[in-house]
Amino acid sequence: MSQRIRVGVVYGGRSSEHSISAVSAGSILAALDPAKYDVVTLGITRTGRWVRVDVGAEQLRIVGRELPEVRPADGVELAVRRPGGEVAVFDAGSAISALDDVDVVFPVLHGAYGEDGTIQGLFEMAAVPYVGSGVLASAACMDKVFTKVVLRSAGLTVGDYVAVRRSEVVSAADVEHLGLPVFVKPARAGSSVGISKVRSYEQLPAALNAAFEHDSKVLIEAAIAGREIECGVLQDADGAIMASAPAEIRLRPGIDFYDFDAKYLDDACEFDVPADLPSETVKSVQDAACRAFAALDCEGLARVDFFLRADSTIVVNEVNTMPGFTPVSMYPRMWSESGVGYAELVDRLLATALARR
Repeated sequence: MSQRIRVGVVYGGRSSEHSISAVSAGSILAALDPAKYDVVTLGITRTGRWVRVDVGAEQLRIVGRELPEVRPADGVELAVRRPGGEVAVFDAGSAISALDDVDVVFPVLHGAYGEDGTIQGLFEMAAVPYVGSGVLASAACMDKVFTKVVLRSAGLTVGDYVAVRRSEVVSAADVEHLGLPVFVKPARAGSSVGISKVRSYEQLPAALNAAFEHDSKVLIEAAIAGREIECGVLQDADGAIMASAPAEIRLRPGIDFYDFDAKYLDDACEFDVPADLPSETVKSVQDAACRAFAALDCEGLARVDFFLRADSTIVVNEVNTMPGFTPVSMYPRMWSESGVGYAELVDRLLATALARR
C-alpha cells in the first residue's frame, strides 16, 4: 500500500475497567505494524476528559500490582464533560486533526461509556468506521438482563436470575427459587467488578450495595455447577462469522470465584487453551457461540462465555463485544490456538471495520 492506514486507538474511559482498557491498548499498539498503520492514540480519563497521548506499549502494562491510567497531564486535552452537562472544547485544531483524518477507530474500551453503545453512537454520527459491534448490539450485550432475554428467545439456554433496580426492596422470598449460593453483580459492568458470592440471605443486602456502587440495575444469578468455557467469534470483511477453539478457565485450589484480582493481578487460574473437550462438545460450543453472536446482531468480534454442565448442557453466561486484549486475555489466546496470531487478528478486525462501514 502506498499510504498507511490511520488508526485511532481509543482507551481508558469512565468505567471501572479503565486500567484494563489501557493494558489492552498497549498490546494492540505493540501489534500494529508501523509500515502499514499510522497510529493516533486517544485516552479518556476516569472523569471523561479526552487527551491526545503519546505512549508506547511498555507504558501501558501492569507492573507488579500497579495498573496504568490515563491522566490529563499525559497529552493535549481535547474536551471536558462538566458536571452541569456543559461540554467545553479546548484546542479545537488538535481535536479536528486527531479525529477527522482517522480512517478507522479501534475503541478498546471495556464497560460503561465504551462497550455499551454510547461511544459507538458518537462514531456513527461522525461517520467514522470503528472496530466492533454497533449501538444496539453493544448496548444489549452490555446489559446482562437484555442479553439473557434475547438469547432465551433465540432458543439458547441461560441461567435463572432476578433483576433488581436500586429503588426496589429485595427479600429472601424474592430469590429463594434461585437457591444458594447466588452471585450478585452489576447488570452493566465487566471484569467481575462489583460481584459477590452470597452463601446466606443475610449477606444479600451488603452484596447488593456493593453492586449498586457500579450500576443502578443489579443481577442476582443462580449458581451454575459446571466447567467455565469461553469461545471467540470473529467476523470477516465479507460478513461471515467463525468460532475459535474453545478454552477453559480453572480456578486454583482456595480461589472462590473468577473475580477481578483472579483475572488480572493474582496467579489464581489455570487456562486450558484449547479446552479438553470431546469433538462433538467443541462443535456444540462453537455453534452456540455463533448463534449468540447472530441473535444479538453483533459485528466484528465477541467472546461468548459458557457453563458446561455435567450432563453436557451448554449454558450461555455472557457475551462480550469488546473482550480483553491484554497479553493474558482469552480472546486472542483462543484465536492464536486457532491459527490466527495476535497481529493478524488486529489486522482482520480493522479490515472488517473498514469494509463494513
